[in-house]
Amino acid sequence: MSKVSYYTAEGLKKLRDELNQLKDIERPKASQDIAEARDKGDLSENAEYDAAKEAQGMLEMRIARLEDTLANARIIDESQLDVSKVLVHSTVKIKNVTNGMEMNYKLVAQSEADLKTGKISVDSPIGKGLLGKEVGDLAEIQVPNGTMKFEIIEISRD
Repeated sequence: MSKVSYYTAEGLKKLRDELNQLKDIERPKASQDIAEARDKGDLSENAEYDAAKEAQGMLEMRIARLEDTLANARIIDESQLDVSKVLVHSTVKIKNVTNGMEMNYKLVAQSEADLKTGKISVDSPIGKGLLGKEVGDLAEIQVPNGTMKFEIIEISRD
């Protein structure tokens, strides 16, 4: 069984739209590609047919994963969340104790993570290390090249 993931309404809509795109557009196209390759002759020596079948298998795997994710997805009612602690969908301002650099991150579900826009996964090492912390707390986070220390400066909700 997959674990429950928490999404914003916008993030969940994006996942549903992607699933619909795969089912309604990509799946029929994959079937058509297989039919066209089959019409080209001997299937035992038909690389195009093999490639089309492989692509279809990958597509079906992606559809199954999205369906599983959506089945276990929950929308967060941000008005009910405690703003004194870092939780999913918190925007956190942190300060790297080592170099004094300040950063803002929003903690989101893994499929919504996008470092360019400041969204990090709650499943990432930094995301896990920040969860449950309060303003003024020091988070010591194990990352691949050692331990990083971050001071929690501010917690907010968008």
